[in-house]
Amino acid sequence: MICVIASIRVREGARDAFLEIFNDNIPRVKAEPGCIEYFPAVDVDARLPVQLQDELVVTIVEKWQGVDALHEHLASPHMLEYKEKVKDLVTEVSLKVLQPV
Repeated sequence: MICVIASIRVREGARDAFLEIFNDNIPRVKAEPGCIEYFPAVDVDARLPVQLQDELVVTIVEKWQGVDALHEHLASPHMLEYKEKVKDLVTEVSLKVLQPV
């Protein structure tokens, strides 16, 4: 199993529109072979001194059976369509692909 943490920075005022498009795509992603878990999350104020909050970042938490499943996911038609729909809403994307030890 691998875990993916995707940080997606959206334009000011675009978070709700982004989440609507993203959430619409979730059922298709969860139906993919190899998808274990897939959901968006936003910062919550836990009042911790080391916490960095950013209302313009949506964090995507994913679990896949392996790297091959992740590559198939990224190349799937519904993900290519999703990327086209959000391209004007997103300013930056970063990924962490992790393996539990």
